Amino acid sequence: MSAHAAEAADLIDHGHAGDDGHGHDELVENNYMKVPNVKLAIWTFLGSECMFFGSLIATYFFYLDKSIGGLLPKEVFSIGITSISTFILLTSSFTMAMAVDTAKSGLMSKSRNWLLITALCGATFVGFQVYEFWHFVHLGLTLQTSLFGSTFYVMTGFHGAHVSVGVIWLLMVAKLVHSGKIPAERAVFVESAGLYWHFVDIVWIVIFTFVYLLEFAK
Repeated sequence: MSAHAAEAADLIDHGHAGDDGHGHDELVENNYMKVPNVKLAIWTFLGSECMFFGSLIATYFFYLDKSIGGLLPKEVFSIGITSISTFILLTSSFTMAMAVDTAKSGLMSKSRNWLLITALCGATFVGFQVYEFWHFVHLGLTLQTSLFGSTFYVMTGFHGAHVSVGVIWLLMVAKLVHSGKIPAERAVFVESAGLYWHFVDIVWIVIFTFVYLLEFAK
């Protein structure tokens, strides 16, 4: 997944080289749809990710009641800790929106700071998830314990991996903003990173609501 972040950085560098001096960049703008190519690529990628996570969530619920033996969700879930990590991730959506808004306004130093804050929130969320996994394993829930364990770890583990990639991506974009390689007229690269970040936030909202909250509402 980190290849996507590296590819975005390469597009930025090539974009500078391909500028014809008239404010038009062939690598950034799609001549037919008038949509920046990097943004179009992100939307296409996120469309495939929707199907990917949809299949993981559907698999989790399909096998949840078929799990024989082992621990049950209510026996391992800690709604308090997960609520804190969820709040932190939701806060990062606001900070990401601020990063995009300030970039579009030409306030690149402020955009860089918001990007760093967003990355910090994401890293904190991943830290909470690592702790949660460690706690669950010590309770006796592993990938091999039951169908619940295997589907839960795969679903949330892939989401955590996506958040980790997002953190790396945001740090890369922040560095490029700081070095001047992403000026105000190329704020689309900040916006594209924001689209990815909001996507992983939305996916977690779905997981938290239907996997955690509804389990305690039964």
